[in-house]
Amino acid sequence: MAVSSEFGSGTGGTGEDTGFRVRRSFERSFEAGESVFEPGQPGEALFVVQAGQVELRRIAEARNGADRAVARYGPGEFFGEMGVVLGRDRVHRAVAVTDARVLQLDGSTFEAMCVEQPEIAIRVIQRLAARTIELEQRLAALGVDDLLRPIVRVLVRHVDPDDPDAGIETSLRELASEAGLPMAAAHQALNQLFDQKLLKLAGDTLEVPDLEALSASLDPAS
Repeated sequence: MAVSSEFGSGTGGTGEDTGFRVRRSFERSFEAGESVFEPGQPGEALFVVQAGQVELRRIAEARNGADRAVARYGPGEFFGEMGVVLGRDRVHRAVAVTDARVLQLDGSTFEAMCVEQPEIAIRVIQRLAARTIELEQRLAALGVDDLLRPIVRVLVRHVDPDDPDAGIETSLRELASEAGLPMAAAHQALNQLFDQKLLKLAGDTLEVPDLEALSASLDPAS
């Protein structure tokens, strides 16, 4: 499948030549179960699925736990774009669910394609906007408690029982990952705890004024 399946290879000789060069230079194949990228690796490229399916998975916290699927992509869909746009490391594992063929586009190639064919940038923006709307809808469907409980569990685990006033040094990304929540959901939960005076921010450190009160915010059944 050509670049045009998602991005369009343009019209005229220049656009078609560009698409041909991209396919020849960046097409990669993966067998079912093979990793496309791993958490912590630099987000230097985005990928367009040409054939097969690729799944994004959140790595399990527990050693014997199972990874959690967060998204699946088929032909014409792209993934890994946030690493390129934001210049950050991977936070998920990408695995070929079936034998798959993808285009790997590094940041400079992607930027050049966007300049040469602005409709590519427009389509990427549209897809990112659609994902943002979907995330907001999922968050709206969640109750406040559904967001608070996972975050509170993580915070309680991080509090030193011998020195509860020491504070917690962590980041929003780490909290979200440990809680199994999107970063937007983790941010919303933290704001709720700040509003309820169950959590304070001192510089880069989270402080728990009353560990018993924070723990009590958990449902007894949880």
